[in-house]
Amino acid sequence: MHADLLFTGGPVFLPEGAPGTGSRAGRPATAVAVTGDRITAVGHSEVHELIGPRTEVVDLAGRLLLPGFQDAHVHPVPAGLELSQCDLTSAKTAEETLAVVRAYAEAHPEREWITGGGWSMEAFTGGTPTKELLDAVVPDRPVYLPNRDHHGAWVNSRALELAGVTRDTPDPADGRFERDSSGEPNGMLQEGAMQFVGRLTPPATAGDRLAALLHAQRELHALGITAWQDALVGAFLGMDDPSAAYLAAARDGSLTARVVGALWWDRERGAEQIPELVERRAALSHGRFNATTVKLMLDGVAENGTAALLDPYLDRCGCATANRGKSFIDPSRLPAYVTELDALGFQCHFHALGDRAVRDALDAVEAARKANGPSDTRPHLAHLQVVHPDDVPRFAHLGATANIQPLWAAHEPQMDELTIPFLGPERAAWQYPFGALLRSGARLAAGSDWPVSSPDPLQGIHVAVNRVEPGAAGPVFLPGERLTLAAALTAYTAGSAYANHLDETGTVRAGALADLVVLDRDPFAGPVEAIAETKVALTYVGGERVFAAPDS
Repeated sequence: MHADLLFTGGPVFLPEGAPGTGSRAGRPATAVAVTGDRITAVGHSEVHELIGPRTEVVDLAGRLLLPGFQDAHVHPVPAGLELSQCDLTSAKTAEETLAVVRAYAEAHPEREWITGGGWSMEAFTGGTPTKELLDAVVPDRPVYLPNRDHHGAWVNSRALELAGVTRDTPDPADGRFERDSSGEPNGMLQEGAMQFVGRLTPPATAGDRLAALLHAQRELHALGITAWQDALVGAFLGMDDPSAAYLAAARDGSLTARVVGALWWDRERGAEQIPELVERRAALSHGRFNATTVKLMLDGVAENGTAALLDPYLDRCGCATANRGKSFIDPSRLPAYVTELDALGFQCHFHALGDRAVRDALDAVEAARKANGPSDTRPHLAHLQVVHPDDVPRFAHLGATANIQPLWAAHEPQMDELTIPFLGPERAAWQYPFGALLRSGARLAAGSDWPVSSPDPLQGIHVAVNRVEPGAAGPVFLPGERLTLAAALTAYTAGSAYANHLDETGTVRAGALADLVVLDRDPFAGPVEAIAETKVALTYVGGERVFAAPDS
């Protein structure tokens, strides 16, 4: 049989032992043939025998061909919605942020609420802007703007008024209202306090959510992403549930990516919700969308003091405080929940950012392993900002995948001003231990947490390899935790494919699904400092081209 598609004339990246965990990879092939939706041959000039009169031949011209990137932790629908609202992701200073808000409000007088988000905490003193700043640019309508990490929201006085939030409103158990020196809420809502205002914002329509999904899918395909795991399928703190959009796109064929949905674990409830999750898994699995995972959010983030730590945070003077962060799910009950979910065949996807949350998640996985025996549920822990050294080897021992977000592992203002001083030097050195995890035998998957940070895998790979932000000269953030380029590429391909249970993807081998990416160069041929300059030229899912750069 002649091939439908044939790539030739360039190196092919073959993740070692896909879906393996090795840090080495070879590039021994220079030609790949595709017939239908499958790879049918991998090799060299002998593959050219499959060229027929209707074969499309892609000349790689020295560019790298590799498996499609997969994002193991992403939120495409909220990202797509934010792109159509007040998008603050490009603003670097307080003045720029307020200018964008003012311009958006003036351009949209018909909007009852000003919504959107993505502002940077480092643009404001202490990471906590005030309602007065928003009142000055939007005095007449309520404003609700989650920050870049979506663990806090900035609101104006009108929004607080509509929500009935006053100095007498107590902090919720899973969050807090930042307050001024007189005790008045200052307009910054942390974690669970966000829902007091978020639940009042106008919900997106079904059409809005579907359009946002398809917009996000175009963005992700343009970055070489052929599959992902949506890390929040459900309703949470006023966020829109993307499940109906996925189901509609899966049914009408407009979902061209392969997607795993992580069903939201309601942290205000317990095991009584598990039968509902079983029902949702069955109802929300169709075609290329399968909701086979449960997302358990164990803690918050370090920047606002809600990541769960084994020992207390420090204050600005370096003294221990009484704050060890928050556990959003009772650690004493978590093992039973995870054991039951595992027995039902669910994958558990943990948000575990602080060292106490990481340990709680690993303890729960260990309990499930002891109760249920070995299984192929493939639990994974995302974020892993602070990992106690004693827990690093437990990932490999328990078969728990380390789901890393590499872009965060660099010196930048949020790290240097809002995190390191409050962790102290010892714990600061435990952050994002990618190299230590890999050396211990852990399997690495990778993701972006978009819209928290850029979804571009090549930007993340740059930081994973250099531990320096793209375009920055240094200093290197914990250089011993750097990955090789091959290891970082493996995490974004074979590693994430494993986490997503997409075993026919993530590699380039005969019989695998033809989810493939062509880069505009071979990053192995240049200096690692230039990885971020690499762009995607072509993206294929099942042998069908879903993106082509203009000059490809």
